[in-house]
Amino acid sequence: MNHGSGYRRLNRTHEHRKALFANMCGSLIEHEQIKTTLPKAKELRPIIEKLITLAKRGDIHARRQAAAALKQDQYVERLFAILGPRYKERQGGYVRVLKAGFRYGDMAPMAIIEFVDRDPNAKGAADKARVAAEDNYES
Repeated sequence: MNHGSGYRRLNRTHEHRKALFANMCGSLIEHEQIKTTLPKAKELRPIIEKLITLAKRGDIHARRQAAAALKQDQYVERLFAILGPRYKERQGGYVRVLKAGFRYGDMAPMAIIEFVDRDPNAKGAADKARVAAEDNYES
């Protein structure tokens, strides 16, 4: 019998997998598009969609549940301030997974996971702001 095989274990312990997806959700919320392996992207999709559904609810209990899953307050703020209102009228299907060839080193299948109505300027915006702040600090 094949009980208990409801998700991909990704050769990690439960704690490692939980931390991995918390970090990946945070990166996806920040950049709105990330590139990862295909199994990780397929496993990340239901997690991030549940977080978007929490953000659509918007109450304090939903915010606390999202904070428990995300671990960083900046991602919770962005989730509830930007992404929740953006998908208020949408009934699901907030992210898409696009196949992106194979990784050079080990031929692992790669994928791009992104929000459906994403903001193209969000990718790398935090890094650009950090570099600009460092340049202003030095001069």
